[in-house]
Amino acid sequence: MLDKDSFEMETEEYEAEFEEESLRDSESDVDVDNTFPVDPALLLSDKTRRVGSTEVKSGFIPSLFANVPPTIRFCNETERIEPLPLPLQKMMKWKMSSITPNVVKSAVLRSGFRLSDEGNDWLGTWSRHMKPVCFKAIREYQKINHFPGSFQIGRKDRLWRNLSHMQAVHSRREFDFVPQTFVLPADFLLFKRVFDEVSETKESKWIIKPPASARGQGIRVISKMEQVPKKRAVVVQKYIANPYLINGHKFDLRLYVYVPSHDPLRIYLFDDGLTRFASRKYSTSVKSLSDRFMHLTNYSINRYNSEYKSNNDSTACAGHKWSLKALWAYLKKRDVDVADVIERIKDLVIKTIISADSYVNVLTKANVRRKFSVHELFGFDVILDEQCKPYIVEVNISPSLHSNSPLDMNVKGSMISDLLNLSGFMIPDRKDMSSDGSSRKKSKLPKSLIFDRRVLPQGLSTDEKVKHQYFAQRHNDEQIRKNIVDLLTPDDLRILVETEDEFARRGSFERIFPTNQTRKYLKYFETPRYYNLLLNEWITKYTRNEDRGIALLNTFCRKEIHLQNPAVDTNHMWTQYQKLHGHLSYRENDNANTNGS
Repeated sequence: MLDKDSFEMETEEYEAEFEEESLRDSESDVDVDNTFPVDPALLLSDKTRRVGSTEVKSGFIPSLFANVPPTIRFCNETERIEPLPLPLQKMMKWKMSSITPNVVKSAVLRSGFRLSDEGNDWLGTWSRHMKPVCFKAIREYQKINHFPGSFQIGRKDRLWRNLSHMQAVHSRREFDFVPQTFVLPADFLLFKRVFDEVSETKESKWIIKPPASARGQGIRVISKMEQVPKKRAVVVQKYIANPYLINGHKFDLRLYVYVPSHDPLRIYLFDDGLTRFASRKYSTSVKSLSDRFMHLTNYSINRYNSEYKSNNDSTACAGHKWSLKALWAYLKKRDVDVADVIERIKDLVIKTIISADSYVNVLTKANVRRKFSVHELFGFDVILDEQCKPYIVEVNISPSLHSNSPLDMNVKGSMISDLLNLSGFMIPDRKDMSSDGSSRKKSKLPKSLIFDRRVLPQGLSTDEKVKHQYFAQRHNDEQIRKNIVDLLTPDDLRILVETEDEFARRGSFERIFPTNQTRKYLKYFETPRYYNLLLNEWITKYTRNEDRGIALLNTFCRKEIHLQNPAVDTNHMWTQYQKLHGHLSYRENDNANTNGS
């Protein structure tokens, strides 16, 4: 490891140099020729160097493709990043909020960001959810950690309404991962009828939750009708009275789900998470229902129990909080089919996200300049019954990232650095950061290193609109749907390049949608979305030969086809392709690449 004193001394010298340079820059009122101090090609190298036993990585993650700018690299506390040149670091500002977690703050500082409480020239922020109209103020190079409308699964009442709608449209069997739920007072009479019917034959246990609370606030388990509020807004859910127990204790899982895009929909699941135990042994006795330490698993509640035992080792099956990986290892030793449990969890995550897809897309289209600017981390809480069948408990749109122990830090620190890498932050041009779109200072930042709006999805050309409409109208015809990747428009290329670059930066996240096995979920979308069809066919075609697909895209990127709008090259015009009435695909060999593009 790098000597601590040497590292701190180097950091202090660097910060002093940065502050001095920033002061000189801020005092200058004239045009400045900021000659860039480094060959840009060196910054686009993915090579690492060693300082002692520490591996130092480049400050940029280069794109897989030509003529696509790099993204800023983030790392966890055990890694180190080569500082980017000062002219670039001056553009790296992170807007702090009252809820910015320390784990996020630490990650952005390690990458060279400066923290700021004011101004609008920031690149990213981690803040509370906003009203949809507030998203209109976000500039196209900026990123905020929410989608407008994500409360459709973040609120317990909206989550149930959306999943209930999916059960009605498709089948209850396909969405059987949510316990029977009622939203009061609207469903009071219906709930009372069900309650009375169940109570005639067996003991009836229900869990009551406020619709928009978090961290266990206001939650209680009841068994009598008189305990149910008649006028106050609450969600009442059938209590899973037969949970899987470990050492006699009930537990739930906190899963980290990241959605960088809703159109096309892309969903990632982190490979680790938390297992949170109730700190008192479980009992089915009605007399125990008021014991929150027995029936609730929230750390924010159980930490107040004198019996609570902490766990600092992410690999240990000890105490009242484990890592998710530790749980999977424990269950495997007891012959539980962990792979099947994980697949069921992926299924419920995908279906839950899709249930709110139409709401989020409508609000995003109406309120966000660039889809690039919005992304979101969700905390999915899942419980296993005695047969290890997973049920969704709730979804958090601002999951707690407080790290109270080395275990928390290990899981959440790695997750956040991987998430920020996935999100794809880019250095903006100086003129983009000024309020009027201009700058008194000459921008000498190399174009190959900075944000280029042309590489992001943008307005469709007339030709591209025709293609979108053609396949959306024929989305149920499998033979026609396969032809969607036969001719790639500039817009198609931008979507595919973004998707492949993002996938290459995934770290310990797994992309669970789309994959070559997720075509079955397309039927759940309220509206067939062209980009979902495109990615489904692309991934299906190249899943066993990703390098060939990437090489094909790179051929077009070298010719800057992905930057065209509208297409200039007739080989990438859908209407020209239709006139030929052919269905020949691009052939991924040198001869075809030369003749076809």
